[in-house]
Amino acid sequence: MVVRVLIIEDEELIRWALRQKFEAKGYCVTGAEDGAQAIKALDSGVYDLIMLDYKLPDTTGIELLRKIRETDSDVVVIMMTAYSSIETAVEAIKLGAYDYIAKPFDMGETLRTVEKALETTRLRREVRELRRHIHHEYGIDRIIGQHECMLEMFETITQIAKSSASTVFLRGETGTGKDLVARVIHYKSDRAASPFMNITCTALSETLLESELFGHEKGAFTDAKSTKKGLFELADGGTIFLDEVGDMPTRLQSKLLRFLEDRTFRRVGGATEITVGVRLIAATNRDIEKAIAEGDFRDDLMFRLNVIPVYLPPLRERGEDVRLLANHFVSRFVTEFKKPVTDIEPDALQKLYAYRWPGNVRELRNVIERAVLLCKGERITEEDIVLGRPRRSSGGDGHSAMVLPPNGVNLHDLENDLIRQAMKHCDGNQTQAAKMLGLSRDAFRYRLEKLGLL
Repeated sequence: MVVRVLIIEDEELIRWALRQKFEAKGYCVTGAEDGAQAIKALDSGVYDLIMLDYKLPDTTGIELLRKIRETDSDVVVIMMTAYSSIETAVEAIKLGAYDYIAKPFDMGETLRTVEKALETTRLRREVRELRRHIHHEYGIDRIIGQHECMLEMFETITQIAKSSASTVFLRGETGTGKDLVARVIHYKSDRAASPFMNITCTALSETLLESELFGHEKGAFTDAKSTKKGLFELADGGTIFLDEVGDMPTRLQSKLLRFLEDRTFRRVGGATEITVGVRLIAATNRDIEKAIAEGDFRDDLMFRLNVIPVYLPPLRERGEDVRLLANHFVSRFVTEFKKPVTDIEPDALQKLYAYRWPGNVRELRNVIERAVLLCKGERITEEDIVLGRPRRSSGGDGHSAMVLPPNGVNLHDLENDLIRQAMKHCDGNQTQAAKMLGLSRDAFRYRLEKLGLL
């Protein structure tokens, strides 16, 4: 990528010297001898770096810096002046100048400052592009649906995102998109520039889950060789998403309840109270009322979580959304697999409508992915739509196809071998490998770490 530099300097010799050095490095250089020429150059081009003299014939560098900041808040500006003073330096930095160099300046030092400044420009643009991508990826329009129940949900999560609500509870069957809704709430809020941390409460053992959430002090347990910040601490100012919170161990439920009361906690093995300002979004596909009745979930925790409940409707209740989602996934996988598929035949659509979708949107996505991949024509037919779980081949006793050898097996080695095979089969794609083994991605990553494969 060509680096574009604008030198705003009234002394021709200095402009020439800087131009020579910059062009020798391959930079594209534009020069301006006063404010008027600088404004024209800024109107006609975009620059990665501006070298700006403090004293110009028709204006000051400070005034010009103000105008530059009105039109481009990201471009890096280095001020130059022979009239160096603490006051002008402080004023320039406050207005967003990257650095301040005094004349006569050392060219070697100036070039080092310029290289650091250009690295700052590159990082700023990468961050801006990443934010643009994230806002596109997790905009509310990424949630496909036109059914009345979905439109109501869109309105609810938009209001939540704009509010200062600190606790949100997402409820819905597996595969309804609770993770996506949590991310949409985060990235539509004023917390979007802060971290989004998520964890699945069933992916780790109770001890590891406590350490991941709350952190631990050095020496808190055998493997605690150093102090570690937990997700609540790392997410300060942002959002933490607790998926499958309905299956959280009872002891940790009480610790979570205490955190929700005053937003304070202690690291494992710690005595210091830590206060953070996070939005907590919890989600579950479990019947919480039944879990409370059975003694598996605290009713007081339910009351604290259920401040702002959001219900995600199952796919079978969303009517025409099945077609909308199917077409969306067809477009996505046609591009990914480079297939000439253009449409879904009416009989195939009817088959999709008639199905109950126990796995909801996630299951529909997988069905369409398989249909696109295996479709032999330009339209997905009824035969391409395979619904329900594939039947397992059975052994002679009618149970599992895998028969335990008389001498038994080493379960650790078997797990290690299966995970390695899945990773090899999926070319290292953890999400696909986890799917092959019927695991969530978090649970799969936990096993990778446990086996030393990550």
